[in-house]
Amino acid sequence: MAAVDDLCVRIRDTHDRISDRCSEMSDREKKSKWSVRVMLVLLHLIFVGLIFALKPDLLWRNNAMPWYTMIYLALILATISQYFFTSYSEPGYVIDAMRAGNEMHATFVNTSTISKQSSSRGANLGQPENPNSNSSQWFKIVSDLHPPGSSPREWTCGYCNVYQPPRSKHCHECDKCVLQFDHHCVWLGTCIGLKNHCRFWWYLLFQTSLAAWTIILYIHILRQDIPMAWWKNFLMILALCILILIFIFLLLLCLFHSYLAMTNQTTYELARRRRVPYLRGLPEKVQPFSQGICKNLSTFCFSRKKSYLLEPIPSVEELQNRAVSHTWLDCIMCKCFLGFSNCCT
Repeated sequence: MAAVDDLCVRIRDTHDRISDRCSEMSDREKKSKWSVRVMLVLLHLIFVGLIFALKPDLLWRNNAMPWYTMIYLALILATISQYFFTSYSEPGYVIDAMRAGNEMHATFVNTSTISKQSSSRGANLGQPENPNSNSSQWFKIVSDLHPPGSSPREWTCGYCNVYQPPRSKHCHECDKCVLQFDHHCVWLGTCIGLKNHCRFWWYLLFQTSLAAWTIILYIHILRQDIPMAWWKNFLMILALCILILIFIFLLLLCLFHSYLAMTNQTTYELARRRRVPYLRGLPEKVQPFSQGICKNLSTFCFSRKKSYLLEPIPSVEELQNRAVSHTWLDCIMCKCFLGFSNCCT
């Protein structure tokens, strides 16, 4: 009995040590997230404050054109607000979707492919008949989204031990499986996924617009024939060069995510196309989840806020039809916008 008690004490001590380390790691992660957020806010204040600190006579616009400075300050406030709004938003975790489906707190929407295959697939979820069969209910939902005959091992997370719908991926930073995983943003301190991808795009748009406007103000100051100390000119030119680099990066990133929204893709799917099982072997110009530009943008902006959109993997026949090239006449007749195929080849 003494040996058993000693073993239990050791196990308890080990458990306490592990829990203490986990709490310490979580505290470090929270501190690092806050430090990044504070640093980004300070960068905004530095680049903007440098304009009025080195060139206070620029405030004459308040009297001549008061709306000019008001709109600029409103854009700064909107950018910072959108940053925190996106930073504290959830990307849509698999575990939350599973709970929402089992407790009837959300509506799961499937594409028209499911409804064509069978009436039992793609319906709105109701309350499970057996309250103790939550895992089996979620297994049925996920299995209907994957191709028939696929092994559950292929879509079972090895870390969370949950069944992953298509387009889901485990994030090691968040330690959770994310629906429609795009990437983990270090600057925001959160994952970008199903629920907050649109918010992330709006943040990029605001940030890009603010960088462009600030660059215009810097150039306007440097072009004026008002004498300034050499160190002031040096600071202005250095800040302008940094801003131009940041603007180019933000512009390319905003255009890239605009393309992802129009084609219903994610950064992970585009970068790891050969490694993702449901994308392996497909032609590069075929987007299996695209429903046309108009439908993709509508889903991207409006259909993901209140519901968990679980998209099934299209069948082989449908993917083959999407691989057929469209002509210019088809583009004029909007088939490229309503369909899924390659355009104008």
